[in-house]
Amino acid sequence: MRHGETDWNVERRLQGHEDIPLNATGVLQARALAAALSAARFDAIYSSDLTRALHTAEQVGTRLGVPVTVLPAIRERNFGVFQGLTRHEAELRFPEMQAKVTSREPDFIPPEGESLRQCFERIARVLDSLADSHDGQTILLIAHGGVLDAARRFVTGMPLNAPRDFELGNAALNWLARVDGLWALENWNDQEHLDGSRDELQI
Repeated sequence: MRHGETDWNVERRLQGHEDIPLNATGVLQARALAAALSAARFDAIYSSDLTRALHTAEQVGTRLGVPVTVLPAIRERNFGVFQGLTRHEAELRFPEMQAKVTSREPDFIPPEGESLRQCFERIARVLDSLADSHDGQTILLIAHGGVLDAARRFVTGMPLNAPRDFELGNAALNWLARVDGLWALENWNDQEHLDGSRDELQI
C-alpha cells in the first residue's frame, strides 16, 4: 500500500526522497486503513524508512500487534532535482528533461536521481526476495507511488514507458500474490475504507 496523504500530495509536488510527514488527512487515512485491516492476519509488516510511510505503517502495526520492520530498499524513487517541484514548475525550469520524465523514458536519470529502470529493478529484487523469505505467508508493505507503479509493472509485465492507466491512491490497498514462482495481480487501489485520495504522479 501507499502511505497516507501529505501536504505535498495536495500540492502535487514530487516528494521522492524528501522526508515529508503525513498531514491531518493522511493520519486519518492511516487510522482508517488500520481499522479496515483489524481482522486481517499478516506475518510481517515492512515499511519504507521515510516518515510518511513509517507513520502509516505504525498505525497499522499497532492496531494489529505486528512489529514494523524498516526497509530502506522500498523507498520512493529518487527524483533528484525534480524533488519538491510540481509538474508545471518542472516544465518551466527543466523543459527538456521534464519531457523525458513525461514520456517515461526508462533510462533517463534525473541529475542526482534514479531512472525508472533503476527503480523498477530495485523493487523487483525486493519483491522476489521478500516472497522467498515469506513463502506461504502474507506480508504488508507500506511504500510509495513510484514503488507501487514499479511493483504493478513487474507483476503484470506492463512496459516501463507505457502511460499509467491505473490509480495509486493514498492508503489504498493493493493485493499481489506469488504462487509457484509466478506473480499475479489480485486487486488494485481498493479505497472502500477511504473518502478519497490524490495521485500527484499521474503521468
